[in-house]
Amino acid sequence: MATPSGKAVTPNPQVSKRSLPRDASSEVPSKRKNSNPTSTLPRPSGLFVEGSIVRIAMENFLTYDICEVSPGPHLNMIIGANGTGKSSIVCAICLGLAGKPAFMGRADKVGFFVKRGCSKGLVEIELFRTSGNLVITREIDVIKNQSFWFINKKPVTQKIVEEQVAALNIQVGNLCQFLPQDKVGEFAKLSKIELLEATEKSIGPPEMHRYHCELKNFREKEKQLETSCKEKTEYLEKMIQRNERYKQDVERFYERKRHLDLIEMLEAKRPWVEYENVRQEYEGVKLIRDRVKEEVRKLKEGQIPMTRRIEEIDRQRRTLEVRIKEKATDIKEASQKCKQRQDLIERKDRHIKELQQALTVKQNEEHDRQRRISNTRKMIEDLQNELRTAENCENLQPQIDAITNDLRRVQEEKALCEGEIIDKQREKEMLEKQKRSVSDHIVRFDNLMNQKEDKLRQRYRDTYDAVLWLRNNKDRFKQRVCEPIMLTINMKDNKNAKYVENHISSNDLRAFVFESQEDMEIFLREVRDNKKLRVNAVIAPKISYADKAPSRSLNELKQYGFFSYLRELFDAPDPVMSYLCCQYHIHEVPVGTERTRERIERVIQETRLKQIYTAEEKYVLKTSFYSNKVISSNTSLKVAQFLTVTVDLEQRRHLEEQLKEINRKLETVDSGLVALRDTNRRLELKDNELRLKKKELLERKTKKRQLEQKISSKLASIRLMEQDTCNLEEEERRASTKIKEINVQKAKLVTELTGLVKICTSLHIQKVDLILQNTTVISEKNKLEADYMASSSQLRVTEQQFIELDDNRQRLLQKCKELMKRARQVCNLSADQAVPQEFQTQVPTIPNGHSSSPPMAFQDLPNTLDEIDALLTEERSRASCFTGLSPLNCFEQVVEEYTKREIEIQQLNEELEGKKVELDEYRENISQVKERWLNPLKELVEKINEKFSNFFSSMQCAGEVDLHTENEEDYDKYGIRIRVKFRSSTQLHELTPHHQSGGERSVSTMLYLMALQELNRCPFRVVDEINQGMDPINERRVFEMVVNTACKENTSQYFFITPKLLQNLPYSEKMTVLFVYNGPHMLEPNRWNLKAFQRRRRRITFTQPSQ
Repeated sequence: MATPSGKAVTPNPQVSKRSLPRDASSEVPSKRKNSNPTSTLPRPSGLFVEGSIVRIAMENFLTYDICEVSPGPHLNMIIGANGTGKSSIVCAICLGLAGKPAFMGRADKVGFFVKRGCSKGLVEIELFRTSGNLVITREIDVIKNQSFWFINKKPVTQKIVEEQVAALNIQVGNLCQFLPQDKVGEFAKLSKIELLEATEKSIGPPEMHRYHCELKNFREKEKQLETSCKEKTEYLEKMIQRNERYKQDVERFYERKRHLDLIEMLEAKRPWVEYENVRQEYEGVKLIRDRVKEEVRKLKEGQIPMTRRIEEIDRQRRTLEVRIKEKATDIKEASQKCKQRQDLIERKDRHIKELQQALTVKQNEEHDRQRRISNTRKMIEDLQNELRTAENCENLQPQIDAITNDLRRVQEEKALCEGEIIDKQREKEMLEKQKRSVSDHIVRFDNLMNQKEDKLRQRYRDTYDAVLWLRNNKDRFKQRVCEPIMLTINMKDNKNAKYVENHISSNDLRAFVFESQEDMEIFLREVRDNKKLRVNAVIAPKISYADKAPSRSLNELKQYGFFSYLRELFDAPDPVMSYLCCQYHIHEVPVGTERTRERIERVIQETRLKQIYTAEEKYVLKTSFYSNKVISSNTSLKVAQFLTVTVDLEQRRHLEEQLKEINRKLETVDSGLVALRDTNRRLELKDNELRLKKKELLERKTKKRQLEQKISSKLASIRLMEQDTCNLEEEERRASTKIKEINVQKAKLVTELTGLVKICTSLHIQKVDLILQNTTVISEKNKLEADYMASSSQLRVTEQQFIELDDNRQRLLQKCKELMKRARQVCNLSADQAVPQEFQTQVPTIPNGHSSSPPMAFQDLPNTLDEIDALLTEERSRASCFTGLSPLNCFEQVVEEYTKREIEIQQLNEELEGKKVELDEYRENISQVKERWLNPLKELVEKINEKFSNFFSSMQCAGEVDLHTENEEDYDKYGIRIRVKFRSSTQLHELTPHHQSGGERSVSTMLYLMALQELNRCPFRVVDEINQGMDPINERRVFEMVVNTACKENTSQYFFITPKLLQNLPYSEKMTVLFVYNGPHMLEPNRWNLKAFQRRRRRITFTQPSQ
């Protein structure tokens, strides 16, 4: 039984093997068949996603007679004791959606899922679709072990059902979507490759898995092609090597034969070339002679019409010139008349303009006079009003005197304040100068320190990067952390740096020094583990050794030339000094001079020191365990590299204190300056205020007299302006009359001018037309005369050329016949014999009409006599160089085998080239498909990792999902790796069937499926009893996550099957809880009435207290 609110009601604790009807959404197991199952409350279809399960019906299936379940659109929690039939619903979903029986892990034949004793069973699944729900029915025949499929009550094949299910992105064989009870343990056993494939099918786009399969196929074919290319290349190299052994002899044989054949061909071609040269010359001369003869005829015929046309044109030209002179005279007379009329019109326009300008001047003067009169009267009125309101000014002098005294006192105070400001500014400039000097000294010290850091960066870059990280994260450490020893050590004299560098190992010189073991672990975890930097770290002793006294006084050792212990040669922070004293005993190692080296044997015997330094050597002394003798070894000192830069830290600290004192004084001076400037501004404001008051009183005192004078002056100016008057109307009337008279005269002149212009224009057009005609005639005459002269000259030259060409033709014809005869004799051809077809190229016609041709092979030989003679000489010389060759018949077999291998090599090359082209095409396809597959896959895995990590973080654990592959090109080796950590003290470990416990594997599996739920592309997910083996804490956390995730809007449907639940778990209004009861005392489905049970329960509750 289930309610939409998720609150379960259990009316009968005694379970039976009969079915329970449901109220809103329930599963009803039963032993008896019932054709009228209890109806369910309607569900809004808008909550279901495409492909969600709306209804599950079972008949004679496993433990059920008849059962119908209506799940909700979000989280469906199926609860019931073991053996009641929870997993039967999972089996029904799998088999009803064309899943394989073996996938359930129960049986490999579908007939085993029919209830025992029945011959047939039925499973019906109704899937939500916006276009109309899809009802898939599977009838199972036990005897035949066959299934009959129906979609919406119409029979179909299993393949059609599979296609319909796949179209809704349902994959019951994918553990990422469908995890039955018997397969929960197998999820952790999935390899990374299998998990990737399941994830791709579950939430990836439809084309993602197809691209992955294509990549694997392309890669396999690419490997096959690479192997084929490699084998063919090796075989080709062997063939080439075999042919190379005979190549030289075959080439020499063919070379000599080619030379001899070429000599024979050249000797036969030479007379043909001589004949061909003369024949071509003859043909050329004959062609030119015929062309020249035709040209002579055309020139003679072309001169006749030229003469006639020239005479006709000359007559036309004389007539046109007479008419042009007449038109020019008429145009000159008309132009003079137009000029006269135009001058008169311009004079009239100037007169009108002068009249208009004079009138405008008078109008402007009158308007300006009236405006000035009005303004002056207004000013007089304002001055009179001001004069009436002026105050009595007799008693203002005492006030002026008092303000003058106050003004004098304020100016004295202001001068005193400005003097103090100048003194403060001088003091500030002096302090700023001191500050710059001290800062420059500090910068010089810092530059020396930077030199040390530069050396560290060049030699040990990882250590330098760690120093930068430490400076930015000092607040993360509880106690003091010292930078590398080579940076903290400051030599008192850089000449002694070689002793310290030779005494302290390079690993410790670049080591960080810590006072706390916890701080050192934090530092190494961040720098070594996270940043992968190679750094060293040491911890200073808890008890300081920095001030520990040496076992011998230095005064005792001065007699041997020792001048100091190593500790006194440098300064260092207390933790560093303590570590060096403890580890390297620098307070016990003396440093000597060259005098120590001279007395070294005495020093060794008397002092019994373990280590000593002379000017250039280091001595290490050991006492033999057996003989008690002192054994010494000495090494030369290496040149110092890091500690040669000396920084006086004490002086630098003194400069920093001095800088702080200067800054404090500057702040004091600045605050004093601010106060003085404020005082000066206040005095300035008071001074200005007093000056304004004094000015106002003085103005009031003299204001009345000034106003009377201004009023008198303005009245006089008004009288003058009123006397100067002008009658504008009379002036305008007279100007208008004069302009009208002038316009009448002007109109008459314009009419006359227009007529004259038309006459003049007509005459110009006629003249231009005559000139153009005359120009055309003259141009034509000149051209004809030039053509006639050129034609006559060309005719004479052409006639002479024809005579010379005809003589040359006769001579070449005779020579051609002689050369042809000689060429046939050389080729053993009679005069009437034709050249054989296999030796012919083209058949030119010779002058006597016979056809002849040089042999066909001649076309590849030189075509000039000089080249033939030179080539003959060269080939005869080369042929004479080939001596010692065997007869031709000895080489026939060798040459034949060589030729066959050459043909085979060529064929292999072509095949190899084709394979390489095919291989390049596959690689191009791989590149394109890889880009379309790998980038979306990485984004998908990153989203899964984000959700998965967030789920684990909420449980105070850690987990991550990444795309794993050993070789980027092996696409069949790509996989999804899940790594989890359930305890803070451990590292992330890959999820395997062996490393984690059963509960941890269940939690990891559930959280991974929920991460997929967030990115769902599938319509529903089924998880069967995955909470078995979880501890109560993890089970509660996982349950909360399942509820929060599966009950979100627009998420896919979720089936969560469990035999038990913890108390006080959170529930959501969107959950659907399905209780499964089974037992011998269950009611029939048609007798189940939830409302009646509730009423009975209330009656029992009310009657119990009275009893």
